Amino acid sequence: MCRWLAYYGWPVLLDELLYKPKHSLIDQSLHSTMGAETTNGDGFGVGWYGAQETPGTFHSTEPIWNDRNMRNLAAQLESGLVFAHIRASSGSPVQLTNCHPFRHGRWLWMHNGVIADFHRVKRDLVLAVDPELYPAIEGSTDSEVFFLLAVTLGLEDDPPGAVERAVGLIEHVGREHGVEHPIQMTVATTDGRNVWAFRYSSEGTSRSLFYSTRVDTLREQHPDVAVLQTLSDESRIVVSEPLGDLVGAWNEVPEAHYGVIQEGQDELLPFAPRPPS
Repeated sequence: MCRWLAYYGWPVLLDELLYKPKHSLIDQSLHSTMGAETTNGDGFGVGWYGAQETPGTFHSTEPIWNDRNMRNLAAQLESGLVFAHIRASSGSPVQLTNCHPFRHGRWLWMHNGVIADFHRVKRDLVLAVDPELYPAIEGSTDSEVFFLLAVTLGLEDDPPGAVERAVGLIEHVGREHGVEHPIQMTVATTDGRNVWAFRYSSEGTSRSLFYSTRVDTLREQHPDVAVLQTLSDESRIVVSEPLGDLVGAWNEVPEAHYGVIQEGQDELLPFAPRPPS
């Protein structure tokens, strides 16, 4: 479906995240090894936090490997919290409003996967979005509706609970319409302070998701790797597939779990949808 990356830590140039790793998102856009498609060329987007209260975003319908503007921006933009997403459409049009990450206030959201048979359940799900948020639906993707459902159900106050309630609603509506496996997802969301990343699917065989090992541990294991000296101990990366083959650098998020990246101790917890009462 898609590939994505979330970075949290000391400010780094976007170039260090998007272009320089051995198996960067640029390489994955052409040669994904773990995605549903090998090529992810149906547009892309980047979101980052900087001088303003709300995040900046850049979207393009170009394949990321072919976008000169992104390459130029990546050499100049520096941030300590970055979301990046390369898209392989599951049927919706290739247009700017369908490119992730999606933004609402301080929040960013990106999704890899699909709400199954979206054309059958779309009306019910859209009508479940808070009427005040309805005008914010700009595109035609299931991912954007999923995001606004999570906002409707309390994302700003309780991110894990809101996503559990949104997935529970999606599964409930899907099964009412005869959809056997209503959702496939890895999701990342952030308020600019913490990052939440989720891995779940109705059939129990979710898309791949990995998180990086603690930087201080990797420095001890690989004292000759220069890039590790430039990162803070708090630096973390969550990715659809590893950015390289450094031994011990990547850990798979377990099936039906979510992680919280935050100041201090990170968390890895079970994820369970909450059906509507």
